[in-house]
Amino acid sequence: MTSLSVEMLAADTVEPITSAGDAQLGIAVLAGIAVIVLLITRFKLHAFLALTIGSLSLGLFAGAPLDKTIASFTAGLGSTVAGVGVLIALGAILGKLLADSGGADQIVDTILARASGRAMPWAMVLIASVIGLPLFFEVGIVLLIPVVLMVAKRGNYSLMRIGIPALAGLSVMHGLIPPHPGPLVAIDAIGANLGVTLALGLVVAIPTVIIAGPVFSKFAARWVDIPAPEKMIPQRASEELEKRPGFAATVSTVLLPVVLMMAKALVDIVVDDPANPVQRVTDVIGSPLIALLAAVLVGLFTLGRAAGFTKERIGSTVEKSLAPIAGILLIVGAGGGFKQTLIDIGVGQMILDFSKDWAIPTLLLAWLIAVAIRLATGSATVATISAAGLVAPLAADMSTSHAALLVLAIGAGSLFFSHVNDAGFWLVKEYFGMSVGQTIKTWSVMETIISVVGIVFVLLLSLVL
Repeated sequence: MTSLSVEMLAADTVEPITSAGDAQLGIAVLAGIAVIVLLITRFKLHAFLALTIGSLSLGLFAGAPLDKTIASFTAGLGSTVAGVGVLIALGAILGKLLADSGGADQIVDTILARASGRAMPWAMVLIASVIGLPLFFEVGIVLLIPVVLMVAKRGNYSLMRIGIPALAGLSVMHGLIPPHPGPLVAIDAIGANLGVTLALGLVVAIPTVIIAGPVFSKFAARWVDIPAPEKMIPQRASEELEKRPGFAATVSTVLLPVVLMMAKALVDIVVDDPANPVQRVTDVIGSPLIALLAAVLVGLFTLGRAAGFTKERIGSTVEKSLAPIAGILLIVGAGGGFKQTLIDIGVGQMILDFSKDWAIPTLLLAWLIAVAIRLATGSATVATISAAGLVAPLAADMSTSHAALLVLAIGAGSLFFSHVNDAGFWLVKEYFGMSVGQTIKTWSVMETIISVVGIVFVLLLSLVL
């Protein structure tokens, strides 16, 4: 495990905005998080408002001047949105094009036409993982639910045998793989390399999704044996279209940003010479902004035009894709403000001082913090943002690979045991027509498996990298 050079970090630490001691800072952190948890869970306040009030409360409990607390919060909000806001917007546009053009349906139908019997759960994992790359979790669920229900009904499969692999694929992508908001914010807060995080994320994601998907679905199907609810099968987007994009073009478009970012990471490792023209080119085309922008521009033709969309229809699709992410951007931004407030009141240095004598590995510590916040708030994104802000100072002296593993440890922790305070819990419950108990025995257990298996593989990787 990477050791911390506290003396080196202390030299670069900005003077905190409060003179509070470690005890008061510790109480302030707990109180600030408690305010956020209480506002979200008890008063059902929007996470953006909860994070904003929690950040101000954090400064108040720490004895920091209100004007400096506000300045810290707004600075953190601005830098976070500047860092990941455009990427989230580009991901939303690509996801909307994929859904509205029928490209997602094309991927689904092509794979399902070649899979049957025992291969079907594996096909559902593949479908969900590919589609889940550019889509937010909630959008992915809405997109995949009709497919899950139709496959279960027409093939006479257990709903859990088909549904759990699909949910596992979406959830793993959501928690571990950029350009999803949680991993992006953690990468930005910790200063990790996006390409390396993406590559290692895929290494962790593959065995994790296999265990939590097809393998666990065998047990979930025995515990909860229910038919697919007829009323929950909505009309698919492609049923209103005269034509839709081809399979190869659709998959290529979805995977384009992944390929570009991984190419950059590979060249950075192999060449490692900033003056090399090849590395200079890949540094540009493999940057998240250019990679996602390229995928969107390509998608306008391979998805939009291929589906017969007019210029006006494409423009309308892009416009409609941006409205739903306003709330996500505000939550992510407020989370960045909370993170910056934590840093500016001196919590980062406090954690460094405490952790230098701890026996617990840094990666496991990050996972436990994310787990605690996830259980309390029910939000994977809030858990990721808050945990990243708390442990970011621990990454200052880490290698590139270990900083990426720190991001993945936080992402894995943010998925632990979804329950009644998580919107995703109720979304899955209603779509699958399950009771609360049945949802806990399937969805909640699956999320816990993803979290535990994920951190196990992260820790194993940390031993060899």
